[in-house]
Amino acid sequence: MRLKDYEFWFVVGSQSLYGPEVLETVAARAAEMAEVLNASGKLPCKLAYKVTAKTNREITDVVREANYDPKCAGIIAWCHTFSPSKMWINGFAALQKPYCHFATQYNREIPDEEIDMDFMNLNQAAHGDREHGFIGARLRLPRKVIAGYWRDTEVQQRLGGWMRAAVGAAFSKALKVMRFGDNMREVAVTEGDKVEVQAKLGWQVNTWPVGQLVETMRAVTGEEIDALMNAYRAQYDFATDDMGTVRYQAREEIAMKKLLEAEGCMAFSNTFQDLYGMRQLPGLASQHLMAQGYGYGGEGDWKAAAMTAILKAMSEGQTGGTTFMEDYTYHLEKGNEYSLGAHMLEVCPSVAAQRPRIEVHPLGIGGREPPARLVFEGHEGDAIVVSLIDMGGRLRLICQDIHCVKPILAMPNLPVARVMWRAEPSLAAGVECWITAGGAHHTVLSYDVTAGQMKDWARMMDIEFVHITKGTTVEGLERELFLADLAWKLK
Repeated sequence: MRLKDYEFWFVVGSQSLYGPEVLETVAARAAEMAEVLNASGKLPCKLAYKVTAKTNREITDVVREANYDPKCAGIIAWCHTFSPSKMWINGFAALQKPYCHFATQYNREIPDEEIDMDFMNLNQAAHGDREHGFIGARLRLPRKVIAGYWRDTEVQQRLGGWMRAAVGAAFSKALKVMRFGDNMREVAVTEGDKVEVQAKLGWQVNTWPVGQLVETMRAVTGEEIDALMNAYRAQYDFATDDMGTVRYQAREEIAMKKLLEAEGCMAFSNTFQDLYGMRQLPGLASQHLMAQGYGYGGEGDWKAAAMTAILKAMSEGQTGGTTFMEDYTYHLEKGNEYSLGAHMLEVCPSVAAQRPRIEVHPLGIGGREPPARLVFEGHEGDAIVVSLIDMGGRLRLICQDIHCVKPILAMPNLPVARVMWRAEPSLAAGVECWITAGGAHHTVLSYDVTAGQMKDWARMMDIEFVHITKGTTVEGLERELFLADLAWKLK
């Protein structure tokens, strides 16, 4: 499903004590709020007003209906009046979708001349929110609390950002990852418990033999390759005359996409150690698939592949870009320190500063023909890098704030896509924090998805979240990780 196909259910809490006239007003206002919020342009998905719930049965019924509706990506609740919290217990106990408590009120200001007891009885959001908040805390309910006036842009943006995280959760629960061969030999961080990951995150991670990919490649027709070559010409500049090599990449892309579509997979991995029967490591092929929304992980890194796909789903419609990434080397000039991120070939062109160009160069590893790849520089801007690691018994999501810059060096002999950035809180401290937390060398870099959204996503998936920011210190992070280790062992 695409972002636009999801919706969020707006459930308003009240009670029958107020009488039919008040309840009709509450329902009318809730429907109006949903209509205005949908028209604001700040929400990526539809907000569908469902019910003004007044009883345990009504709340439980709407929660169960939401659980089994694939279009519903989450529930957003608001208490226009007081809503006794015991009536929410059964519904919350059954809830399987992300949940947001929207602490707002219909009116912006207190009307000096009009306020009376009738107004007070109708407009009890401040009263109702505290009752509703208590039961969420009492039940240890994973939730997002967003407070503020519902017509304010910043509040609408926060609500929209949470929606994107919830779509990431829905996408994760249905995600299938295709591994072409196994992961790179002797690499630790690309390993992981696939059973635990499926139970926790929903991913179905399985292996397809490279021989099946080769068979599919053989069946690709010249007409199919011609059509994809035209698409390449429309999107990229050709800086090579070696059309045979570019056409071979097109053949690889077409074959991989056929297998991905046939199995319903939105992410894939491969490794240069398992290219049996293939002449080239997929470079341009993997990059162009990523540009279409697929997740990718090099060296068989299925976790990075899945996370790339999830962040792409969360950021659909935004223009900053999201890509598979790897820290490669550092610039350690005093006071001018940067990380240089790249990969052998596979960086998504969605992050390019200018129109990418197709080039053909030797790979220097793997013992195969020189492959075609897209070469470009990443654009400037604030971004994050994230890494999901298996800690043995639990998963940890590490997120670091970075600021991408125009590369300070031309690097004319480096024939790969590259992004250069300043890491928070500094290069040295950031590296120490990343290594202390166990962050992998493969990451997902996104200009669109925020650290706050990743924190929301981690909460929805019930996994540990570590955020490296401008204010993070190595000593503080060590204490945080120690306490988190104890807390997660008690869960």
